[in-house]
Amino acid sequence: MVEWFFRSDYTAAPVSVPETVLGLLLAFVCGQVIAWVYIMTHSGLSYSRTFVNSLVLIPVIVSLVMMVLSNNIVTAFGLMAVFAIVRFRNILRDTLDTSYILGVIVLGMGCGTFRYATATMGCAIMALVLIYLWYTGFGTRHRYDYILNFHWDRPLSEASLVESLLKRHSRKTICASQRTREAGTGTDFSYRLLLRDPKRVEDLLSDVQSTAGVSRVSGMRAEEESEI
Repeated sequence: MVEWFFRSDYTAAPVSVPETVLGLLLAFVCGQVIAWVYIMTHSGLSYSRTFVNSLVLIPVIVSLVMMVLSNNIVTAFGLMAVFAIVRFRNILRDTLDTSYILGVIVLGMGCGTFRYATATMGCAIMALVLIYLWYTGFGTRHRYDYILNFHWDRPLSEASLVESLLKRHSRKTICASQRTREAGTGTDFSYRLLLRDPKRVEDLLSDVQSTAGVSRVSGMRAEEESEI
């Protein structure tokens, strides 16, 4: 029964389990390498964790597509027709959702063309990749964990006093916004901080509030930076 299952693919040669698994796993490794490079080099204003996850998943899906097609032009045209239906009947704004749709279409094509072993192994590898991405939170960036807002009544040239104070409490300090009010009534600052010790937030707020020229201090913890 097991031998029949793995030899049931209607291809020129019986399916090779080691080669199929190796191809899918190699596609996963290559996709993850590219995703890591994207995470480290991305510097734009818009960052999406689901896009990063898609960079890992899509190579696995494309590898499975090539296995299912197996130089069969009829199957290739059928796959293109299914993609066209999904493209024009549904608007998917999330890249990971698109990857899911692409994956299930390929699995359906594999089962429909009697490539049972290829479809089964592809489904197992894709499920493991998706569980891995979900469980590890792959693609999530944690560049800051606290947002601090305050009003500065003194001259801007003296604002470095507060920034020096913030650097003592944080490993990374980013001034996200600086807005000067009309008629010289002061400046509103908003900082993004990666704290040295997140448990000592109260000490940070106390030190900032006790600084001369600082008022209207407020802060909140930032969630993990999965998407901006």
